[in-house]
Amino acid sequence: MHALQDMPISFPGLFGEWSINPDPKLLDIGNGIYWYGIMICLGVILALLFCAKQAPKYGIKEDDIYEFVIWVLPFSLIGARLYYVIFYFDLYRAPEGGVDWGRAIAIWDGGAAIYGAIIAAVIVLIVFAKLKKLSVGALMDVGVMGLFIGQAVGRWGNFFNREAFGTATDLPWRMQVWLTPTTSVEVHPTFLYESLWNLAGLLIVWLILSKLRSFDGENACFYFGWYAFGRFWIEGLRTDSLYLFDWTIGGEPIRVSQALSLVIFVIAVAVLVIRRSRHPDPEDLFVTRRLKAEAVAQSEAFLAAEAKAAELPEVDAAILETAQRPESTETGENDIKDAPADDDLPDSDMK
Repeated sequence: MHALQDMPISFPGLFGEWSINPDPKLLDIGNGIYWYGIMICLGVILALLFCAKQAPKYGIKEDDIYEFVIWVLPFSLIGARLYYVIFYFDLYRAPEGGVDWGRAIAIWDGGAAIYGAIIAAVIVLIVFAKLKKLSVGALMDVGVMGLFIGQAVGRWGNFFNREAFGTATDLPWRMQVWLTPTTSVEVHPTFLYESLWNLAGLLIVWLILSKLRSFDGENACFYFGWYAFGRFWIEGLRTDSLYLFDWTIGGEPIRVSQALSLVIFVIAVAVLVIRRSRHPDPEDLFVTRRLKAEAVAQSEAFLAAEAKAAELPEVDAAILETAQRPESTETGENDIKDAPADDDLPDSDMK
């Protein structure tokens, strides 16, 4: 079910007859500058600034976050598009067989999946952390907060495109969109559900879990479990799901995002429970170990400087002491000692 992009959007249960009719394009230049892209960029910028600010609390430098983003963004974009093309492959199949590469890479025509972006981001993060000698878990703990922000903001791009909505409903917060110029439908605003779900997850991690972390990767476990749980039930409401080829369960097609969400949720909860049951020591957190290493390095540098000073030759010390003694005082005393007494002066010299 697809809505017309040039028809108004309204929330009759909340605002009555009031409606809004935003153009999906901000500027009609070339292929167009869409609000969807603007919201994605805004989400990335906010996520970057927030994560850079939080990074030192996890033993990660701000520069590491900025460098990581340079690598992760292009690969995440490729992952999001590749994931979508794989599960909608019939749309990109060439008439003579094979892949219609022109259409497959035309991401500006629409078609990207957040799970593809997340999978690519995790792969890049692992490689980056190994190369920079950082903790994978600590970097993930910072990165998932960025994912929460990016998804919470980016989902509003679906609002401008009149997409990613759910089935018909009569709930007070229902959203009205138009399928034809004369036919409208009132549906679940699932883009809003997911945006609020991610915002709630961010607040939980930032205000609560980050202060109670006992092992690196704990925030990440929560993110994957929280997001997967929310996405599972939200995906069940949507009308534009990707399906797992022609596979079915009980005669019903399998939604890719629901199947993947279920797997991720089980794994995330299992890892969280297992790691917690081992009573991890917060002293083993990457940030704690890094601070201790820096303190030891500073202490060793100070002791080395003291040892070097103590090794100065004694003669150098004596010279230094002499040089520091007031020269005028010593000269005066010697002159007085060597001067003849008045009684010793010849009479002719006495006036």
